[in-house]
This record gives sequence, C-alpha cells and structure tokens, in this order.
Amino acid sequence: MKVILANPRGFCAGVYMAVDVVDQILALCPDEPIYVYHEIVHNKHVVRRFEERGVTFVDRIDEVPSDSIVVFSAHGISPEVRRAARERRLTAIDATCPLVTKVHMEAIRYARDGYQILLIGHSGHDEVVGTVGEAPDAIQVVESPADVHNLRIHNPNRLVYLTQTTLSLDDAEVIIRALRHAFPNIKSPPSDDICYATTNRQTAVRCIAPDCDLVLVVGSRNSSNSVRLTEIAEAAGTPAHLLDDMSELRAEWFEHVETVLITSGASAPEDLVREILAELIARYDAVVQQYDVYDERIEFGLPQSLKELMRERGVDPSGRTITLDHSSGIVDWLNERGGAVEPVRITISAPARVGS
Repeated sequence: MKVILANPRGFCAGVYMAVDVVDQILALCPDEPIYVYHEIVHNKHVVRRFEERGVTFVDRIDEVPSDSIVVFSAHGISPEVRRAARERRLTAIDATCPLVTKVHMEAIRYARDGYQILLIGHSGHDEVVGTVGEAPDAIQVVESPADVHNLRIHNPNRLVYLTQTTLSLDDAEVIIRALRHAFPNIKSPPSDDICYATTNRQTAVRCIAPDCDLVLVVGSRNSSNSVRLTEIAEAAGTPAHLLDDMSELRAEWFEHVETVLITSGASAPEDLVREILAELIARYDAVVQQYDVYDERIEFGLPQSLKELMRERGVDPSGRTITLDHSSGIVDWLNERGGAVEPVRITISAPARVGS
C-alpha cells in the first residue's frame, strides 16, 4: 500500500496559537484554576488533554467564578461575552485567531457605515455566533443559496457579504454567485475571509485525492474545516472517512485499496496522524510519501492580554512570538524509523495563498 501525506495538514497558526496560549497560562499559573469559554479548538483530543491538566471548559461565562482566569477560544466571541467577563472581574485572555478577528473588524466597520451584512456560514457555529454578536442588527446568516430568497434587504446598493473562515471554497462560491445574481451591487470583503490554512488544505486534497483510492481525514466531527475536507475528497470521486484517531480505523475501508491519502483538519494534533500512519505501516507494510503542495511558516505575536498576564507574573514577553512550521515533522519521524521518506513537491496552477 502507498500512503500519501498531504502537506500542509493539521494545525493552522490560529489553532497553534490558541493551544500555546493555554499551555503558557498553565505554566504561568500552576496553582490557579484555568477556565476556557467554549472548546479552545474543535478537537476532542485537544480538549481532553487540557481537561486532564486541570482546565475547565464552560459554555456560559457565568459558570466561571468571579476573579478567575478565562481564555476565549480561537473561534472568537461577541462583545456581550466580553462585557459579562468584565462584570465578573475575570482575567480574560483572548486566544481568538487573528484571521477571525479580521472578519469581526470588517463586520463592525461595515455596520457602522450603514451596510447590511450577509454572513456566509453555518448558523450556530461558534465563529458565526461571535461575528453576528458584533453587529446583530446588521447581520443575516446565509447557509445556502436557498436562503437568498428569504433575506430582508432594505437597500440592495448597501450590501456586503463576509464569510466564515473555515468554509469550503466551492460551497462559498456557490452562495456568492447566488448573492451576486440576486444583488448585482453587493460588495465583497477587501480580501478573502476564508483563511489561508483552510484554502491550502482544501487545495491539497482537491489536487491529490483523484489519484487515490481512499482519503482519511483526521479530525473531530464538530470541526467545520475537517468535515469540508472529507466532502471535497468525495466530490473528487474518492471515498473518504473522517476519524478522530487510530481506534476508528476499519479494515473494510482498505479492501482493494492501493493508494491512501491522509490529511488532517486545522485543529487535529499531528501525533494522531503519526499513530494512524504507524498502524497502516504495521498492518499493510505501507510505503509513505509526503506531497508538498504549499510550504507554511506562519508567525503571530502573542495576544496583548497574555503579555499583560506575563508581566503580572514577572515574565518579560518582549520578542516572544508563536511560530508554526510544517516543513518537517512526520517526515523526520519516518526517517528516524528507517523509512527514508523524501517529500515530493507538487506544482499546481492555483495561485499561491497568504502564508504560502
């Protein structure tokens, strides 16, 4: 069996930052209870591992005791939650992905300028709930082209669309075309809202999946971008399965399968991919190659709220950054096992994305 690893896969910089923020707070405040508002990222293993280290996850801000430390998840929150945190005198550390914050700022600006905002996304998703909270009177959520006919539009010349950052490019484009057909003068955001990591991972699957017999996507079922990767593989004509970890592998998936593509959602830890890969090598004597579609090396500064907490605890945050580099990882691990894996560079016609 041949196993192809898609690169990039796994943690995006926003997820890496959010996870790193909680890690740093645990190190800074080892004897204090740490709370996280909503799942820090949509992956059950990440959440469970933090729970095992004493972190408490809550769905309502009033579940956090007054004067405690609370971390806001990578998906962003509404101003109402921020106000409630201040009223409870909470030390709030904001781990919102900067790319989600960008969408929030766009929503605030367009609402202030008198636009109605059509937010393309999944109603009820944490990110969408947070964005809508920035301008609830100005935003309507559009989940499919069928929703376009039910929109309440005051002035078709003062419309703008924004998108959830983790959508499928294909699905978003279908909705955008429907909006443009119904409202020819609708404005688009100044730059793509769908994040570079979502775009790059989807492009890699779209490029590689047609040449494979099976696609495995490592990720949790509440991870929007992981679900989209599975759908993209299936749309390319290749059977695909979304699985949380090695325990969910099924022997019947591999009957008459010669080539398997493995990728992972933006909130899935790389060690889960490594465990699945080790299992396939043991079961099927798999030969592994990594296909490099994009190189990602992203650097974010520390959240300002974390810097302030560090100073309070006597730690100098100067010069500290959060850097994610997908250049080696599993390839190094395989080579140490004697696999001698050489990454294969894949050239595609799609334009390079931010972070590539």
